[in-house]
Amino acid sequence: MAVLLFAEVTDGALNMDATAKAMTAAKMLGEVTILCAGTTAKDAADEAATLGATKVLLAEDDTLGHRLAESTADLIVSLAGDYDHIVAPATTDAKNVMPRVAALLDVMVISDASAVVDADTFERPIYAGNAVQTVKSTDAKKVITFRTSTFDPAEAGGSASVETVDVPGGAGLSDWVEDKVAASDRPELTSAGVVVSGGRGVGSEDDFKLIEALADKLGAAVGASRAAVDSGYAPNDWQVGQTGKVVAPDLYVAVGISGAIQHLAGMKDSKVIVAINKDEEAPIFQVADFGLVADLFDAVPALTSKL
Repeated sequence: MAVLLFAEVTDGALNMDATAKAMTAAKMLGEVTILCAGTTAKDAADEAATLGATKVLLAEDDTLGHRLAESTADLIVSLAGDYDHIVAPATTDAKNVMPRVAALLDVMVISDASAVVDADTFERPIYAGNAVQTVKSTDAKKVITFRTSTFDPAEAGGSASVETVDVPGGAGLSDWVEDKVAASDRPELTSAGVVVSGGRGVGSEDDFKLIEALADKLGAAVGASRAAVDSGYAPNDWQVGQTGKVVAPDLYVAVGISGAIQHLAGMKDSKVIVAINKDEEAPIFQVADFGLVADLFDAVPALTSKL
């Protein structure tokens, strides 16, 4: 089986964590070719060449800049004839591109696959992660996004050849206007090894600084429950859960989070879960490895000072 892996490239830089984890899944299907695309992507392609692929395809063109789905999908479809599987990490960009690829190829898309059963069969979580669906596709070509939180990253090593490919002419269906990116010195939420999240119990945007102070002591990313985001305590891009980001860090600290199933869907695969909540009946304690029944306004400053 031949597999084309669409790598996550942003502003010419490879998202190594997401791409390496998708590579682990892709290798279960056959020989993997990695595609790196963008206005500039040579450095990303050279880095991707260390992941154990058969080869790396490099596509550079102004029409591929700013992660526009239409031109990127046209590129992938132009290369699809040589591959049985077209896969990508289940990132925001890939969730924008891969359904369009599937539509252009007239096949189904299997999104958020969490396990590979065989070349035609995959598992994916449904019902906020409370059930696992097994999907078998009879399409000649499979288009799949892999939930990276369930796969270990492929080990770097080796050096695949990098080949430049032609880019189809732009269809002109969309134009880039601007990107608004929040700058942060903290790790990126979906790839961080430690995440500290706050919930409705934090009480206010000002009090959320307690969460940020603890995260900074741990070198962690900051997350939030949907309740905290909806209440205006934290920005949308911090949201963890079914309708937010899915994380699986080595350590997840949940502060003032009750543990609704929608939130658990986004963090229950974390290696170690620590919960701080004054309600001893909070559902979060059912999944926590360590639970502290305490007022967060006493416990978090104390913990931060000890660290």
